[in-house]
Amino acid sequence: MSGHPLGVNTWVWTSPLTDATLAALAARVAGWGFDVLELPVENPGDWDPQRAAGVLADHGLGATVCLVMPPGRELVGADEATIRSTRDYLFRVVDAAATVGSAVIAGPAYASVGRTWRLSPGERTAAYAQLRESLAPVVDHAGAAGVTVAVEPLNRYETSLLNTVGQTLEAIGDLPHCGVALDLYHQNIEETDVPAAIRAAAGRVAHVQVCGNDRGTPGVDHLDWPAILAAIDEAGYTGPLCIESFTAENATIATAASIWRPLAESQDAIAVDGLKFLRAVMP
Repeated sequence: MSGHPLGVNTWVWTSPLTDATLAALAARVAGWGFDVLELPVENPGDWDPQRAAGVLADHGLGATVCLVMPPGRELVGADEATIRSTRDYLFRVVDAAATVGSAVIAGPAYASVGRTWRLSPGERTAAYAQLRESLAPVVDHAGAAGVTVAVEPLNRYETSLLNTVGQTLEAIGDLPHCGVALDLYHQNIEETDVPAAIRAAAGRVAHVQVCGNDRGTPGVDHLDWPAILAAIDEAGYTGPLCIESFTAENATIATAASIWRPLAESQDAIAVDGLKFLRAVMP
């Protein structure tokens, strides 16, 4: 197989993920020709990692794992008890990733999605230092499990801490077992030159999520996919490209992701048509 393995996030169809929906979706995405199923851990215990590992193996699928940061999960600008409980959650996500064979846990591992606050340059520097301190035990645990923590910058409406690849590289510094998660939806909003931003993270890109600029089907959009995919390769990333979109059927996740209308004729179409497009456009 040429190019990258291709995956799809279960959020395209459902939230929260359960053992039953995981099993049903694994069969469907494997049948369509995907290589990887991306599994969010909204709360540990929603789905059983050991059982999931068996299901994925039965269908010949690899796995990637997403961490989730709702209100109450914070690694910066919060009391010690909150930071400690967030760290404990991330330990559990690392363990789930190791069990299902995911090389990464990816997501905004710094603050709850939707939390914004103004930061002076000095406050920002201090917040980045606190983030490295808060993440240190997590990346140590991840490294021992063979997992990398992929920190995802989000657009300005979802966070004020890490919006760009450059900010994320500055924030994580030289933390081991830690890299950048690229989500093209956010890069399309925040980066003035998306391929250049990706190339600037050479050697540190740990995970890549893809979708159309409107969170819909990859390829049904205005993105310069050949340039973006070339930059991903130039950055030295060889892992999967995972389609991430969201169902409008679940009120909580639709509101969190601002999904106010259908983004394709069906959720299946986002996956199937996106897979076909990515297979065709990959160098």
